Amino acid sequence: MYKLDIPIDLKEAAAIERRRKLEKERQNRIFNAKIRTIGVDLDALNQQAKDRKIKEDTEKARDESFMADMVRNDKIVTMLQKRQEQDIHNLEKALNEFRDRYQRPETRKEFDLYDPDAKKKDKPARVGDDDPRCGISSLQKFDGEDLNSKSRKKLQNEQLREWSLRQKQDKEDAIAQQKYADGLYDKKRIQLDQRAMELQASEEECRRQIAITTKSFNQAQINERKEREALNKKHEQDDNFTEISNHVFGDMLTENPGVASSAFGPHRVIPDRWKGMTPAQLEEIRRIQEQQRQEKKRLQEEEWQREMEWDRQRVAVAKAGTIMEQRHGRLQEEIRRDQDSANVHLNAEQKAHKNFLDKEVYINPPTAQYFAQFNTSSR
Repeated sequence: MYKLDIPIDLKEAAAIERRRKLEKERQNRIFNAKIRTIGVDLDALNQQAKDRKIKEDTEKARDESFMADMVRNDKIVTMLQKRQEQDIHNLEKALNEFRDRYQRPETRKEFDLYDPDAKKKDKPARVGDDDPRCGISSLQKFDGEDLNSKSRKKLQNEQLREWSLRQKQDKEDAIAQQKYADGLYDKKRIQLDQRAMELQASEEECRRQIAITTKSFNQAQINERKEREALNKKHEQDDNFTEISNHVFGDMLTENPGVASSAFGPHRVIPDRWKGMTPAQLEEIRRIQEQQRQEKKRLQEEEWQREMEWDRQRVAVAKAGTIMEQRHGRLQEEIRRDQDSANVHLNAEQKAHKNFLDKEVYINPPTAQYFAQFNTSSR
């Protein structure tokens, strides 16, 4: 290639000249013994110290601002916490006042269960034969032991007869009411067919009559429902008394062994009803235990045979391991001898190479001119 006369870029030349000037100034500062201290650029270090001081002041101011924010936030949190505690205190106070005013113990439905004066308020277990509290479960009065059994049975029969008559009368009244309603409905149809021109007036009259009839019929139904509920309540009480009697004379209290059978299978029982095993069950358990002992003995014999076989195999493996260790030792010894001979050979080669470097290669020692070429730049 040929060297061409390319015009010099003035901007690039100015930049090069500026860098050369900065380099000379730097060399004057560094190589001047009066200005240089411990071989460093003092102005640059002072500038770094000033920059570090400004950075530390900035960080300190920021930390102080953060601390002020933290203190303010702590005060706000403390105020909110106190306000929350005061609100909780007010709510609990209002709740306690409500409980003291509207939820007193003596107004509760089950207060008689834990009333401290219950024994003082309670009546004796039995006042007389006609005491209504002496029911079947009270164990205070049994059938045939009361003094008014005949009059009681007579009153019960009369009461049953009255109930039957009342039911019959209620049924007849319901039929009569239904017939009366049907009659009114038929009359209404006849009136609608005959009095087409007087539809509105007749319709209003009929609606009024039907409303009156429906009201009376609904009232009769309400009365009938109340009587039916009372009768159902009586029947429920009779059923409860019957259930109590069944429990008293049932299989649980008479200790019937058949009640212990479980619905999940013949091999399972109900623990709270079980009265013990039968002789056949005990014999079956002994037979199964004997089978289990024989099975356990057989398993122990098989385990002993396996242990003997494992011992024999361990002995064989130990012998084989000893033989392998001996063979490995001989191989290691042979490898060590080979390495020793190789190391001797390498040592001889290294000594020969070192003598070659000292006597053939490094034969020119450095002079003062060689060291004078260093430290000629500030970089």
